[in-house]
Amino acid sequence: MTTQNLLVELFVEELPPKALQKLGDAFATVLADQLKALGLATAASAVTPFASPRRLAAHVTAVADKAADKAVQQKLMPVTVGLDASGNATPALLKKLQALGADVSDPAAAVAALKRAQDGKAEALFYDSVVPGATLQVGLQKALDEAIAKLPIPKVMSYQLETDCELPGWTSVNFVRPAHGLVALHGSTVVPVKALGLTAGNSTQGHRFEAAVSPVVLHDADSYAATLRKDGAVIASFAERKAEIARQLAAAAAKVGNGARPIEDEALLDEVTALVERPNVVICQFEEQFLGVPQECLILTMKANQKYFPLLDAAGKLTNKFLVVSNISPDDTSFVTGGNERVVRPRLADAKFFFDQDRKKTLASRVEGLGKVVYHNKLGTQGERVERVRAIAKAIATQLGDAQLVADADQAAQLAKTDLVTDMVGEFPELQGIMGGYYALNDGLGETVAHAIEDHYKPRFAGDALPRNMAGVVVALADKLETLVGMFGIGNLPTGDRDPFALRRHALGVIRMLVEKDLPLDLSALLAGAVPAFGDKITDASAALADFIYDRLAGSLREQGYSAQEVDAVLALRPQRLALIEKQLAAVRAFASLPEAPALAAANKRVGNILKKAEVEGPVDAHVNPALLAEQAEKDLFAALQRFVPEADAQYDAGDYTASLQTLAVLRAPVDAFFDDVMVNAEQLDLRLNRQGLLKSLHKAMNRVADLSRLVA
Repeated sequence: MTTQNLLVELFVEELPPKALQKLGDAFATVLADQLKALGLATAASAVTPFASPRRLAAHVTAVADKAADKAVQQKLMPVTVGLDASGNATPALLKKLQALGADVSDPAAAVAALKRAQDGKAEALFYDSVVPGATLQVGLQKALDEAIAKLPIPKVMSYQLETDCELPGWTSVNFVRPAHGLVALHGSTVVPVKALGLTAGNSTQGHRFEAAVSPVVLHDADSYAATLRKDGAVIASFAERKAEIARQLAAAAAKVGNGARPIEDEALLDEVTALVERPNVVICQFEEQFLGVPQECLILTMKANQKYFPLLDAAGKLTNKFLVVSNISPDDTSFVTGGNERVVRPRLADAKFFFDQDRKKTLASRVEGLGKVVYHNKLGTQGERVERVRAIAKAIATQLGDAQLVADADQAAQLAKTDLVTDMVGEFPELQGIMGGYYALNDGLGETVAHAIEDHYKPRFAGDALPRNMAGVVVALADKLETLVGMFGIGNLPTGDRDPFALRRHALGVIRMLVEKDLPLDLSALLAGAVPAFGDKITDASAALADFIYDRLAGSLREQGYSAQEVDAVLALRPQRLALIEKQLAAVRAFASLPEAPALAAANKRVGNILKKAEVEGPVDAHVNPALLAEQAEKDLFAALQRFVPEADAQYDAGDYTASLQTLAVLRAPVDAFFDDVMVNAEQLDLRLNRQGLLKSLHKAMNRVADLSRLVA
């Protein structure tokens, strides 16, 4: 058995750019995993994926030409079924052995070759055999078929392929794009596997226009990338091509000077990498008059429609220069530059036209038009939605600020959605909110309202900035709460990966604003306060929505490094002021490090269980009659509670949760003594109720910061 490196390539028509990297990685990973599963490659075999607009390929090191033979032991049947009373093979056993390919010409010898072993309560017969290892051709065929079948293809194409046989004809093939070539090289040897109506060879095609030769002949697996680059003018590696584009973009920006830098957009960089086989970055420009249009509009049209990289100056302002990643490298690039400048000009002119037209009408004059835009068939129009957001925003602003904040938030909430009926947002929906801010400034509404309108969708994604001013925070909170309360109220909940109204993102946005802006707002009151704005359109699902928000919060806190136990202990109490939760978590972490913590947490769990059983008969009152304290241990616990709980409560009320829990840590000794010496469920009713009241007082004192019983493993 010898090992050599393996190269497999599928040559196809242009692949969907947004899926290319995923397709390339999946093809290489599944192919290599299958070879390893078949014993043709090992865990140490390195896998290198390749993906260009017209090819998917994989290079796998140390692939054997044949897998090792494998010893297999197979259970046949119980001895009582396989052998008769004389120990001879039964017809059932002989038939089974024959099916496995064993020699049964001498039944006695066949039985003697079997092994007998205990299998549960009965003794069974086992057959040892050697399964020959797969040859590379057979194994690679299986691996290739599996790799193709498991490709995450966004949309399958069906095409006709001429059959390669004596009788002419056509066969139907289904794949992401029509395939035109297959390469399979083990070292320098072609492995004649088949796929998609193609038989593997050792040649492929290079760049559509700039390849030095056609076809490009590959001499061995290891020379694939170098040969394609030299003879085919193709950088086959997605990662290498991406790095080369980034390098050229930076170099071109430096050439422009004045601190110019290409806009950072990882998704755009990935997409452009998937569109070219050998990148060549050229510098282009447009007329400066277009810079009077908001730069977000120009940037979006250049990125989304043309896949260009706009250039920003040192201050982050858009310049009239942009970079194009071309797939050709002519000696004279002027026609490439001129062509792209001609293409972008009408796009920018459209943006300028939309901007000029939109400014002829005020945002206030567009409010009425929202009544004609359907938001949801059960929740009405955007106009109705705006009135709900206004009502929610007014209630929040009243709690947070003065009359000016109420007025600013109300005006921003009324106008926040009006840019949805502008020409610019009709063309570029991604600019909603942003254009509203520009048009508000144009209407003379001032920066406070304009920024609130622009920011009311924030945070749009993880890590996005929060609204800049308090009016923006109020409207953003109201907008997200309206969506959450409304969708939960009509039962339109996210399921699995489906979340068409982005309710998870809205919930995280609410959490971030409440926490990072340190807002003195109770979550339950916020949710309940939003319900009346809907009238009879919804049912009150505040409880389910609160659970949903706490679930998102728990996940977020765990991602920040808090343990599941810490998070569970704090959130079990359903704290209303989300801004205080991190202080509570810090206190729990500090408490858990104390030597008294494990015993107190265990005792707390025990107390909780006792009270739960007691409360089956009725609520337990946290009241203690000192005259009924009979045992010294209960007297000592009561005295400790009297002494230390007021101090702990004062520290809690002052927001020093860590100190509060540490003060209560001194209760360990009297709590341990209580459980050692006192029978809680005394036969005498007044004693039993008094002791339950004592435990209720203890439980109440210990669980203000968190449910400490959740810290017990």
